[in-house]
Amino acid sequence: MSTFFLQDDQPWTELGEGIRRKIVGHTPELMSVLVQFDKGAVGTPHAHDAHDQIAYVVSGAFEATVNGTTRVLRAGDAFIAPRLQTHGVVALEAGSTLLDQFSPRREDYL
Repeated sequence: MSTFFLQDDQPWTELGEGIRRKIVGHTPELMSVLVQFDKGAVGTPHAHDAHDQIAYVVSGAFEATVNGTTRVLRAGDAFIAPRLQTHGVVALEAGSTLLDQFSPRREDYL
């Protein structure tokens, strides 16, 4: 991984169903990932066994559910999902983007 992340040099990885991601950077202890959603795309509710996650809304809006509580989040808002807490999102606008932070890094993304 390069020391610098240049947006235009990194392609999106299409995940299907209106979701794509690009890795911003990582160390063994931390990973940052941009995740972009089409309007109505669903980040299916799930929980991580080994990762804490903070998801910061870069643009657009999401209906986010964490541990049974649902809120609408807009640019500048975030949610925190510690290990084992169920969380998921629905994009409310086209191009809605999250900056996901994971600790430790997601080896399955590499």
